[in-house]
Amino acid sequence: MFDVVLVAPEIATNTGNIIRLCANTGARLHLVRPLGFTMDDRSLKRAGLDYHDLASVTVHDDATACRSVASGRRFTFSSSARRRFDAVAFEPDDVFVFGAERAGLTAADRSAFAPADDLAIPMRAGNRSLNLANAVAVVVYEAWRRHGYVGASGAATTGETLTSDDFDL
Repeated sequence: MFDVVLVAPEIATNTGNIIRLCANTGARLHLVRPLGFTMDDRSLKRAGLDYHDLASVTVHDDATACRSVASGRRFTFSSSARRRFDAVAFEPDDVFVFGAERAGLTAADRSAFAPADDLAIPMRAGNRSLNLANAVAVVVYEAWRRHGYVGASGAATTGETLTSDDFDL
């Protein structure tokens, strides 16, 4: 499954929501220091609910340490990218790299990636950016959808309507 990398995330509730997303999709989450919160932050725990133990979360001291763990193709995401994320045929071990909420990836962080691998999520003209947790969710779910939601319970085939009886609730 995919790897999600958050470089210097600042907001505990965003990261908590992403932990919950990763637990529900099977994506592995990598947090690169510095973090704008502690891992025992109350907001982080509240946003992630009881999914923390169900998610694979690794904290790395720096981007170099993180690169040695996640080995798939690496894609960065920014509002200034020229290539749309939906133009990429994602592979199961791809790595999705996102920067901090306020500033995104630094110039130094971006220099480690090919410009062609910087992807944008389409938005209406004139808007600046999406919330980090929402952006990660859009990318992970689109990539997972393209692989038939492998591992999901109650996965529907195209055109099939699901009811609550189709899920293990």
